[in-house]
Amino acid sequence: MVKTIGVVGAGTMGNGIAQVAGEAGYQVILQDIDEKYVQVGLDAIKKNLHSKVTKGKTEEKEAQEILSRIHGTVNLHDLSEVDVVIEAIIEKMEVKKEIYKRLDSICKEFTVLASNTSGLSITEIAGSTNRPDKVIGLHFFNPVLVMELVEIIKGSRTSEESIQLISNLVDLIGKKSILVNDSPLFVVNRILASMINEAIFLRYEGTACAEDIDQAMMLGANHPIGPLALADLIGLDTLLYVIETLYSETADSKYRPCPLLKKLVRAGHLGKKSGIGFYSYQ
Repeated sequence: MVKTIGVVGAGTMGNGIAQVAGEAGYQVILQDIDEKYVQVGLDAIKKNLHSKVTKGKTEEKEAQEILSRIHGTVNLHDLSEVDVVIEAIIEKMEVKKEIYKRLDSICKEFTVLASNTSGLSITEIAGSTNRPDKVIGLHFFNPVLVMELVEIIKGSRTSEESIQLISNLVDLIGKKSILVNDSPLFVVNRILASMINEAIFLRYEGTACAEDIDQAMMLGANHPIGPLALADLIGLDTLLYVIETLYSETADSKYRPCPLLKKLVRAGHLGKKSGIGFYSYQ
């Protein structure tokens, strides 16, 4: 039975995961490498809960009870007694593997280690531990507080017991899950990255202007946002990294990143965060 959850990484995804776990009644330990990052994460949770109180979605007393269940730390050893660890750090395999080696030596024998990776191999991450049967993918979507779906990813040696425990946990925090076998980018990001890349190819080939490509998908496929506007929102550099990962992992030419995407990134046109991408945000 899960009573205490450790969350490694207090950034946007980590503090969102910590909040939904705290709201579901779990004790949560939110860890990051620096006190300032931990505090930023805790402040984000406080801000979100204050907003819910202001909107009448949560009582002040309940918000304070949720906050009392979430504790910040910079010491990874404070996670030694947790039942589940959810890792939400940078998307770099070597960094993740180092964290999992440390968690494997720190956490109790039956602790399940779950990664919020959006596409890296769970099997490879698990290989850095002595408990590959207890390593699993648990991919939340941004913003965590709003998005319902969580992808549960089964590594090559993930046990049925670990899958069942994590599946129950997802249900109890009010999310819906799908089970995915370990593969590059899993389900959502594999489809999404391919769709956006194809939209960029349409722009590259001069088939239609950016506005019309986006309108086509919004009005013709009922998408809430067009693929090129979504690319700008994600960040074109981040998108290129994701597509290149898919391409290198599969060695399938259908996933090759569009030359226009590479050109925009090299020019520093990264979308909303740089002020210009497929659209101007000046």
